[in-house]
Amino acid sequence: MQTTRRSFLKVGAAAASALAFPTIIPARVLGAAAPSKRLRVAQIGCGRIAFTMDMPGVVGTKLADFVAVSDYDARRAAYAKEYLEGAYKKAKLTVPDIAVCGDYKEILARADVDAVVISTPDHQHAEPAAAAALAGKDIWLQKPLAMAIAESRACCDTVTKANRVLQIGSQQRSSEQFRKACEYVRSGRIGRITSVEIGLPKDETKADEPEQPVPPHLNYDAWLGSTPKTYYTEQAVHSQKLVKGKPDVNSRPGWLRNEDHTLGMITGWGSHHFDIMHWGLGIVEGGPEKVEGEAEFPTNKIWNVHLGYKIQYTYPGNIIVNVSDKYPNGVRFIGDEGWIFVSRGAAKATASDPGMPATKLKALDASKPALITGDPSTKLYVSKNHHMNWVECIQSRKEPITPVINGHHVFAACSVGWVAMKLKRPLKWDAKAEKFIGDDEANKLLRRDERPGYGVFNLLAKQKA
Repeated sequence: MQTTRRSFLKVGAAAASALAFPTIIPARVLGAAAPSKRLRVAQIGCGRIAFTMDMPGVVGTKLADFVAVSDYDARRAAYAKEYLEGAYKKAKLTVPDIAVCGDYKEILARADVDAVVISTPDHQHAEPAAAAALAGKDIWLQKPLAMAIAESRACCDTVTKANRVLQIGSQQRSSEQFRKACEYVRSGRIGRITSVEIGLPKDETKADEPEQPVPPHLNYDAWLGSTPKTYYTEQAVHSQKLVKGKPDVNSRPGWLRNEDHTLGMITGWGSHHFDIMHWGLGIVEGGPEKVEGEAEFPTNKIWNVHLGYKIQYTYPGNIIVNVSDKYPNGVRFIGDEGWIFVSRGAAKATASDPGMPATKLKALDASKPALITGDPSTKLYVSKNHHMNWVECIQSRKEPITPVINGHHVFAACSVGWVAMKLKRPLKWDAKAEKFIGDDEANKLLRRDERPGYGVFNLLAKQKA
């Protein structure tokens, strides 16, 4: 394996030499006994999604060993190690030796790590994903891909150039009803598609809480990462409560309502449903041509993501896509011969997911039963388990069901809707150039400032130095 000076990610003197940019999967994964070799995985971010979805999902494949965990909250990192050791025992698998790290850069410096699972807050997605790609690690990345379109593009290009397998955690593609809905739509069951309705939850707000002392086990500056330096309060980060002596990793964290750390439901749940909408329309690279929207934004400083909202997109072919918290949670494809609706039904990713008004619609429903019965003529990528699909694609080097390019264009579509809600006026979008047409104010929102030492652009600048 050849390396050059430009192949190293500068993460400190102790780490730099281990971050060579490889062009092949490590021999221990694709060795003489491949694909039976066990994958060596590290967990980055040990919060709600890690505990309820990602760590149990990877252990459940029975093909991967967690060898390290990291979180800027030391209590959560220690609990993740304890949890994983119990999970392997429960699954009657050999318990791997799991290291606890305070910073994800320590993980990327380890030569024995093949892949990383990134389950961090939204503002901490693009930088560690790009850094992992540069370090030669394959990547599971929770959605959304980034916090701004320029950041998303930079991460996507870095992963693609590094030839890494990246699976976006848009697990709906691995659920049968979502695949079947898209197969029926693309088989022409509803005729010419005229519109799509996407129903997403909405968030709540509450009064700002005062500054609090930073917990001694939390590296708050690193947790903030590229985002502005603001005072610490538990309301803006995550729960510091203990439940039966263990960190509370089940409650919905406060950062999900703060615009420094997420864009709100438009990219939270939006990333899931826009992904299915793009799949049903056959879009991989591309997006809307026009967008307009409005939303209520709180004046609070901490819980300030959008509340109720409605957005209208115009996609190529004059397909109108309406997005609102007033629709049932799901995606309805409407054509000139009927409609097909798909959702998770009563299922939740986590117990603390927000609810929506009750609906009589089934998880897979249609204006006429015949539209969703029988064998569709169009067949799509089949994945019965999102984490297993990721592990198998690392072994085979095939593209996973939700690769980075899909994640980027889905995020871009969600993000232009956020810009439209902010500016409250119609906008024209050039999906190929990834710029708004004739609107400098809108284009300024395509990139966010980064604090020195953090962020994907600072990372890539160091790589070039």
